[in-house]
Amino acid sequence: MLKNLSASFSKYTLQFKQASGTSRGVLRKKSSYFIFLHQQNDPAIIGVGECGLLRGLSIDDRPDYQEKLQEVCSKINEYEYWLESGLRAFPSIHFGLEMALLDLQNQGSKILFPSDFTKGTQTIPINGLIWMGEMGFMFEQIEKKLKEGFRCIKMKIGAIDFKKEFDLLKSIRQRYDKNQIELRVDANGAFSYCDVIYILEQLAALDIHSIEQPIRQGNWKEMADLCKNTPVPIALDEELIGIFDKDQKEKLLDTVLPQYVIFKPSFIGGIKGTSEWLKLAEERSIGWWNTSALESNVGLNAIAQWTATLDTDMPQGLGTGGLYTNNIDSPLYLKGDRIGFDVEGTWGSISVVG
Repeated sequence: MLKNLSASFSKYTLQFKQASGTSRGVLRKKSSYFIFLHQQNDPAIIGVGECGLLRGLSIDDRPDYQEKLQEVCSKINEYEYWLESGLRAFPSIHFGLEMALLDLQNQGSKILFPSDFTKGTQTIPINGLIWMGEMGFMFEQIEKKLKEGFRCIKMKIGAIDFKKEFDLLKSIRQRYDKNQIELRVDANGAFSYCDVIYILEQLAALDIHSIEQPIRQGNWKEMADLCKNTPVPIALDEELIGIFDKDQKEKLLDTVLPQYVIFKPSFIGGIKGTSEWLKLAEERSIGWWNTSALESNVGLNAIAQWTATLDTDMPQGLGTGGLYTNNIDSPLYLKGDRIGFDVEGTWGSISVVG
């Protein structure tokens, strides 16, 4: 058990290499907060964790966020309380604290979950993410991912004309069948219930693997009806945000019965909260995969290392390390459609405010 801890935090602003479009707007920068822990008798060994807040989407995007971070740091030796129940309303801080404690326990090595992945002998399959934008821009992204060897492409839809998005997906499918390229789409809740049936029928003709969050979160009855009758498997994403009680998690899964659920630890309570969701999903034979919430390489490292311990071959949403101009240098690397960990790699400085 770690004792006599000291803690501090620092804000870091990540800058996107290019504006990245979603159905909820265009992203140009993203703020994260790093937590730094050390034991008072050994200040040289520092554990680092990332609190990956995403403005406008994280449940803990609230005015008192930094105030809560300061409270956690000032009462850091009560970390068992914070991890048990004190941060239920602040899942990204919960995840950051988990990371920092694991890192400190492992001598500040950033090896949080030792496995073949951290030994450099295992890699994790990932999907290639296609951001929304003008048709030419989206087509360029797709061509690049296919040339890089991606076998699973995830395209965000719902921001531009659906016919154009459909034509873009159709152009991929005309060249590659479902056994060659797996196509996933992410609507981020962009479609209305009235329109989505037609859209699902259109997508089914293209052998789409799954659609994430076709309608806005919170509409359990409509979502349950869709999942029961859909020609395209449905994955819940934003639907999981803000649900922390086990009973409520069970109620959501039992009511909606989705084909898949998608886990973003920064949104749903870190490793602890995600592990509970995962267990409940598997008990109901619901598929799942993990994805980052656009964290820096610090948070991505934690998610990737944990995912490597879960014995899954499903492509994960972990290819976000190259999004930023000022990401933290790390041993993580991408080769084709897989993410790996270079045992000879080094970490960049994480102490400077971005």
